[in-house]
Amino acid sequence: MQSPLHTPDLTQLAQIIQLAVAPVFLFAGLGAFLNVCAGRLARIVDRARALEPRIFASRGEEHDRLVSEVRMLDRRIKVVNQAIFCTVLAALLVSAVVILLFTAFLTGYRFGTAIALLFIAAMLFTGLSFAIFLQETRLGTRSVRVRNYILEHQADAD
Repeated sequence: MQSPLHTPDLTQLAQIIQLAVAPVFLFAGLGAFLNVCAGRLARIVDRARALEPRIFASRGEEHDRLVSEVRMLDRRIKVVNQAIFCTVLAALLVSAVVILLFTAFLTGYRFGTAIALLFIAAMLFTGLSFAIFLQETRLGTRSVRVRNYILEHQADAD
C-alpha cells in the first residue's frame, strides 16, 4: 500500500529550493523597504509630538500655520501606514508562495495556478506600496516650504 504523502526525490527537492530562493530574496528587499517606511513614520510622529505643545502656546497666524502642519503630518502618517500595510501584505503573499511550493512538492498536488496568482498579487502589492510611498514623499516635500520672510531676510549690514 502506498503512503498518502508523496515521496520526495532529492533532485526535485533541490529544484524546489532553487525556486524558493528568489521569493526569499524578495523578503530582504521588502524588509529594507519596511525599515525605510518605519523610520519615516517615526520621524513624522516625532515632528507631530514636538509641535503639539507649540500649538497650545501659539496664537494667530503662527497657530494656524502649526495646526496646518500637524494636519499634514496626520495625513502623512496615514499614507505611510498604508504603504506599510501593503508591504506586509506582499510579504505574507510571498510566504504563501514559498509554503505552497513546498506543499505541492511534498503532497504531489498541483498548485501552479495558485502559486502564480499569489506571486502576481505579491508583486501588485509591492508596486502599490512603492506608489503609496512616492505619494508620501511628495506630500512631505510639498509640506516643507521655506517661508518667504526667511528667504527674503538679509543679514544686517555692518
